[in-house]
Amino acid sequence: MTSQIIARADDAVGHLTLDRPRALNALSYEMLGEIADVLAAWRDDPTVRVVLLDGAGDRGFCAGGDVRELHAGVSEGRPQDARRYFRREYAVDAAIAESPVPVVAIMDGITMGGGLGLSGHATVRVVTERSRVAMPETRIGFTPDVGGSWLLARAPGRLGEHLALGAVTMDGSDAIHAGLADHFVPSERLGLLRDDLVALAVAGVDPLDAGTVHRVVRLHAVDPPASGLVARRSRVDRCYGAGTVAEIVERLRTEESDGDVDAGAEADALATLSPTATTVTLAAVRSARRLPDLRAALAQEYGLVSWFVDTQPDLVEGIRAQVVDKDRDPAWQPATLADVDESVADEALAYEPAEPLWG
Repeated sequence: MTSQIIARADDAVGHLTLDRPRALNALSYEMLGEIADVLAAWRDDPTVRVVLLDGAGDRGFCAGGDVRELHAGVSEGRPQDARRYFRREYAVDAAIAESPVPVVAIMDGITMGGGLGLSGHATVRVVTERSRVAMPETRIGFTPDVGGSWLLARAPGRLGEHLALGAVTMDGSDAIHAGLADHFVPSERLGLLRDDLVALAVAGVDPLDAGTVHRVVRLHAVDPPASGLVARRSRVDRCYGAGTVAEIVERLRTEESDGDVDAGAEADALATLSPTATTVTLAAVRSARRLPDLRAALAQEYGLVSWFVDTQPDLVEGIRAQVVDKDRDPAWQPATLADVDESVADEALAYEPAEPLWG
């Protein structure tokens, strides 16, 4: 099978490029295996002093997991294939987070879902004026995973709930404000940044730690434009601190009645999403705030995604409507927040997958 990544280690830099540009570098099971093997080899290779992670093509770093592959497995009665995929994906995300070799992720263009799982846990996370960053899982009747709940739970105030529930797409400035990225580097300077990383690695600076790499990246970074998240922060904190999704929508409607049309648009958007997915996602982000580390968050997410794969129709229906048939008209079950059982979030968080995540 043709490789779906480009990996080369020269001049003391391990350069790992996702190479499925026609699919926006979506992560297949085989691709994740290739990434895992390369990261494992470089982890123990003393000649590789920094890893540069980016994506092929001019549209984005990575649009996420290969949801067509996921849809086929679940709809054809093979949920074990989906769980196997998530175990491999989460292992890669953890390997990046725990890498003793600094990892610099270039989040240029579209960086969503599984793409944020790769880049969001890197040592240094770079966005550009072309970055479009999101955890869009609720759009397909699912919940943020790949450590996304861990990242969003640590966003300022109630931005985590806002970004997760509404599958909000952020620009580079927003991603930095939310804590999902570190530096804003104009795309025209990415080549120079790569050259300086090579020069740093070759120079043999010891130790080549996170602080040293951050300092080099800052040489090419600029102050990001103002984040739109800042402007709506007070409304977000007022509305998304409510106890349930229905109460969040109610508060948004109150803001709308007071003249805030953007609050009404948010309420309208939430009404189009899977009631089950938004209910579980709200509980997942809040639960992640109480977890000790990324691995604990990944374990919680693995239970949640297994619950969706094993028991819920909304995931298959959401992928069908958004990706397969593209009619944008999913038939959620249940159809409204009022019909969602009050215990559904507790049930999802307590779910025990058939196979363990680690081991």
